[in-house]
Amino acid sequence: MTGLAAEPTAMPVARVAVDVPLPHLDRLFDYLVPPPMAHDAVPGCRVRVRFAGRRVAGYLVERASASDHDGNLAPLDRVVSPEAVLTPEIAGLARAVADRYGGTLADVLRLAIPPRRAAAEAAETALAAKAARAPVPPGGAGTAAGDQWAEYRAGAAFLGALAEGRAPRAVWSALPGPQWPAQIAGAVAAAARSGRGAVVVVPDARDLNLVHTEIAAAIGAEAVVSLSAELGATERYRRWLAVLHGQVRVVAGTRSAMFAPVAGLGLVVLWDDGDDLHAEPRAPYPHARDVLLLRAHRCGAAVLVGGFAQTAECAQLLATGWARPLAAERRTVRRHAPLISTAEQDTALARDPAARMARMPRLALRTAREALAAGPVLFQVPRTGYLAAVACRRCGARRTCQTCGGPVAQAGRDEPLACRWCGSAAEGGCAEPGCGATGIRALATGARRTAEELSRAFPGVPVRTSAAAHVLAEVPGTPAVVIATPGAEPLTPDGYAAAVLLDGWALLGRASLQASQEALRRWMNAAALVRPGREGGRVVIHLDAAPAAVQALIRWDPALHASRELAERQHLRLPPAVRMAALTGDEEAIRELLAAAALPGGADVLGPVAGPAWHEPDGGAALPVEPVLFLVRVPLPEGTALAIALRSALAERTARKDSRPVRLRLDPAALI
Repeated sequence: MTGLAAEPTAMPVARVAVDVPLPHLDRLFDYLVPPPMAHDAVPGCRVRVRFAGRRVAGYLVERASASDHDGNLAPLDRVVSPEAVLTPEIAGLARAVADRYGGTLADVLRLAIPPRRAAAEAAETALAAKAARAPVPPGGAGTAAGDQWAEYRAGAAFLGALAEGRAPRAVWSALPGPQWPAQIAGAVAAAARSGRGAVVVVPDARDLNLVHTEIAAAIGAEAVVSLSAELGATERYRRWLAVLHGQVRVVAGTRSAMFAPVAGLGLVVLWDDGDDLHAEPRAPYPHARDVLLLRAHRCGAAVLVGGFAQTAECAQLLATGWARPLAAERRTVRRHAPLISTAEQDTALARDPAARMARMPRLALRTAREALAAGPVLFQVPRTGYLAAVACRRCGARRTCQTCGGPVAQAGRDEPLACRWCGSAAEGGCAEPGCGATGIRALATGARRTAEELSRAFPGVPVRTSAAAHVLAEVPGTPAVVIATPGAEPLTPDGYAAAVLLDGWALLGRASLQASQEALRRWMNAAALVRPGREGGRVVIHLDAAPAAVQALIRWDPALHASRELAERQHLRLPPAVRMAALTGDEEAIRELLAAAALPGGADVLGPVAGPAWHEPDGGAALPVEPVLFLVRVPLPEGTALAIALRSALAERTARKDSRPVRLRLDPAALI
């Protein structure tokens, strides 16, 4: 992207990225800048142009003195606003993200730049014109966070490098407990002392509130702004403009904040990178981790990717030497972690083998009963609802919908059975030949049914539920039973006295590439809310100790588990050890696409297998055929070449107006 010459009329050509997400139109188009628009048509501004007979939106990427186009250029229709919302850094990043994920620039720019709100733009532009560019004040309140970083082996060195303006890259294994927001604030304050900005991305609004509060305390409330969808379109755009104008150079936010136009970016932070909220559900489906790492690489910023657990993707960063570990000594970990037990340590199992089948082990109930004298007790349940899956009481066959074959569930004690997919009532009895019984038994119990069971087990004790649409942010530190689904665990002032992790098999047994590391992540996030073992904190998990994820939880050693996960992926040639593309849709169309694509050398094509149906979150139609899935994998260095080759083949299809559906995703979290 280039700036304007001293005389705008000397640069009469505007190169425009039109907002048309068709792969064969993924390039810049030249337009003529009419003289009355010459001063407003600045690089980065929003414009309207005539394209294929209709008016479409776009961004003026650069001005040029001449065009390579043969023939007359069409003029810009209008300059929507002279505000340069597309900065050179974000334009380059968006192009790189599109190339990495096989998408189009138009799709990425929709994710990167919020919709315009004229009133907010006018007010913020006037404010920016009056105020000088304000540097981030030094973080004088970051001392306490610096002290907390001293518990990590390389903590002081990491902060020192940030304060000196260098760009260290670290994978952070956070100590259990509530200190992590203050530790992030300490890193941001260190970067601010070197005069640089920072972008902090967290999974959800609760984490965002915690981080924003600590950063504001460390560097001043006027030096940081939070960005999230909960703000509403107008307020979010106003804050985004404040960042664009350089009034604020530290941004904390959820997924979309990864593209925040921070000037002088010196640090990117990603908390809990395994959370699926970091994966964008809209094309081209980028992950916040990859975008932030790519952005840091392009602009020379420091990187801090952290969480209580660790992903195979982070293990890959460590294995290649791209990042360094930031962890505490084992004795420090033991001082902070709760005491963790498994159900098999229950002495009742030795006396009564049938106790293994009990959903509430006696050890868990005894631990909870003892801990209630000291404070609240957390029960983590993998599922929402009442009975998420049921079976015939007589023959044991799982009840399924007679209309669509989906799982039958019960929403409440007195609610009728209904399909979880199509909502049809599951009338009548068991469909197995010769059965027909109407009685049911639970296969998968949800949070509401668990609340009923625990109310009977602990009479007189308050029972609170946090799940689905009713998520509690915090509960008092008084004795209570708190039932929560993963990610919805409320905070409590002094930590939980104990936690019970129920139905662990439901997490470990999922048909997912991420099942083991995701189960460990959810368990560790819940266990981190419990008081340290030296203060009486206890955690009981309803599984035996054999699975590697359970062993990692007991030892509180996520790094070892992540390295083992990576080794398995390398052996099986699965991401992140390789780059993999998933093509879902019409089988014949995908075969033709693969035959036309110039795939990199060494590419393996796997499939077809039955693929999942999809429905785009932006209102796109569901797949109208029985979809199939093909997988294409290549070595890591060939990943971008694979994405570009498949995008080029898709471009040929859209140029021919081939309407058969094909969807491309790079490095999908779920393969089936």
